[in-house]
Amino acid sequence: MNKLILIFFVMAIGSSALAQHDKEQKDTINAKETTTYIEKVFGLNLEMILVPGGTFMMGCGIEQGRNCEDDEKPVHQVTLRDFYIGKYEVTQKQWFAVMGTNPSNFSGCDNCPVENVSWNDVQEFINKLNEASAVKFRLPSEAQWEYAARGGAKYYNTNNKFSGSNNLDEVAWYNKDKKGKEDKTGRTHPVGQKKPNELGLYDMSGNVWEWCNDWYDSYSNAKQAYPEGPSKGSYRVFRGGSWNNTDNSCRVFFRHYMTPDSKYYNLGFRLVYIP
Repeated sequence: MNKLILIFFVMAIGSSALAQHDKEQKDTINAKETTTYIEKVFGLNLEMILVPGGTFMMGCGIEQGRNCEDDEKPVHQVTLRDFYIGKYEVTQKQWFAVMGTNPSNFSGCDNCPVENVSWNDVQEFINKLNEASAVKFRLPSEAQWEYAARGGAKYYNTNNKFSGSNNLDEVAWYNKDKKGKEDKTGRTHPVGQKKPNELGLYDMSGNVWEWCNDWYDSYSNAKQAYPEGPSKGSYRVFRGGSWNNTDNSCRVFFRHYMTPDSKYYNLGFRLVYIP
C-alpha cells in the first residue's frame, strides 16, 4: 500500500513539473515572438508591442452569421505597414505625468485607464508627449486598431468575435446584463488583469472604449492600402466596448463614433507609433 502511494506521489510530482516546464516553455516562446519597445519619458515606461505589417480582411463577414451591423460591412482587403501599439490602454498615472491633471471619473486608481477625455484632449496629450519623446506617438487608425485587436497577420482569425477569444469573460471587463443595466463592479479596472490577445495586447475588448484617429465614414469609401480614413468629417471613431457595455459592443468589428469634443466615463485610448 505504501509503495502504491509512493508511486502516485512520484507521478503527481512529475506531472506537475512537466506542466510547469510546458508553461515556462510557452512563456519563453511567446516572449521570443513578441517584439517590445519601451519609451522612457516623463518618468514613465510606455510599453509598445510591434505589429508586423500585412494584409487582412477588415470588417464583419459571413462567418459571424447575423451578428454584423450595417456599418461593419462590406468586408474589404486592407494592407498595413509595421507599427507599434500600446500593450495597455493609457493609464491615469501616465496621463497625470504628462498633463498634470486627472480628468477621470473613476480617479484614484493609477493603473486604471484614463477616461473622460475627448479626442481633442488626447491630441493635446500626444503633442506634449511627443515634445519630450524620442518617437512620435499618435492614435491608431481604425484599420490599425482592428488589425491589432484581431492578432495581426500571423494570428489573424476571422472566427473570434472578441480580441483574443470567443469567451469574452477571459479577455474583457464588460456588462453581462443584457437588459442594459450597469454591472455590479460599476467602474473601470486596472489594465492588464485579463488574458491578452495573440499579440500580447490587453483590454482591446472592454474596460474602456478607445479613440481612433479616423473620421467616421462607411467602408464603401475605404482605401485598400494604408488607410487613414476620410480627410474630413463630423465624428471620430472609437472601438472596443467598455465596462458598462454588453458583449455586442465588445466585438472587434463593432464601430462607434462621436464628435471630437465628446467625453465619457467609459472612453479612453491607447497609443501607436510608426517605426
